[in-house]
Amino acid sequence: MTRPLSDSRPLHLTKHHGAGNDFLVVVDMSDAEPLEPDLVRALCHRRTGLGADGVIRISDGVAGSDLSMELRNADGSVAEMSGNGMRCLAQAAVEAGLVKPPLFTVSTLAGVRSVEYQPGDTPGTAQASVDMGPAVLGPDQPQQFSDRRARQVDMGNPHLVLLGPDPADVDVAELGGRLQGVHPGGINVEFISVGPGPDDITLRVYERGVGETDACGTGSAAAAAAARSWGLVGEKVDVHNRGGVLQVTLESDGIRLAGPVRKVADVEVVRAEILEAARP
Repeated sequence: MTRPLSDSRPLHLTKHHGAGNDFLVVVDMSDAEPLEPDLVRALCHRRTGLGADGVIRISDGVAGSDLSMELRNADGSVAEMSGNGMRCLAQAAVEAGLVKPPLFTVSTLAGVRSVEYQPGDTPGTAQASVDMGPAVLGPDQPQQFSDRRARQVDMGNPHLVLLGPDPADVDVAELGGRLQGVHPGGINVEFISVGPGPDDITLRVYERGVGETDACGTGSAAAAAAARSWGLVGEKVDVHNRGGVLQVTLESDGIRLAGPVRKVADVEVVRAEILEAARP
């Protein structure tokens, strides 16, 4: 069901972030709130909209799952999976009474994923871990210098993990945008170094359809899997994103991602008004 863009009825959303990776969430169990790309772009704009890295729509579960997730990037394009987005979805779903913690399942374009959710000690906070599925490693791509490596990793969405010097010195916007642009359909690009501890990774990420973000859940999982394949870390890895630390556990049957989630606000907008505000 597609509504006319002149629709003046209010659209209710909640905003959440996982380690600074922020999402707007729409609960739509009646399948009445389609996420048109132009609406998503308007909502996510950092100046004329509400500001977010993406928009998530929660609907009824399929394939035996409790819930389903539709995820769109800030540019309106479809994304298969997001570990931070799943934690934001979990908080929104629990607060809306759609599921009861600690364990439930969500259908995504990357498959059905399980979520373990634990409310925090203060209002609006929680901890959640997500079954990210297996990492499918592409061939190792040794570089000119021994301390640099590259490997593509499939987490249900595509990643290019680049090991090198301190990511703080990388022009992520320029290099990430250039690298993802040469891959058909785009690719998420992770710039990583090992440290500060023996099982730690420092990461900056360029997400397709968004740009540089403060954190990336699937990117953290991909980075940990690549670093493990190079013999640089163990099975439990702390990934230091700009927005906070995410814990990645590399299990025999897949990867689990854990980290914080925080509710930012309840928001109500009118489609016609937010679309008008986004016009040049």
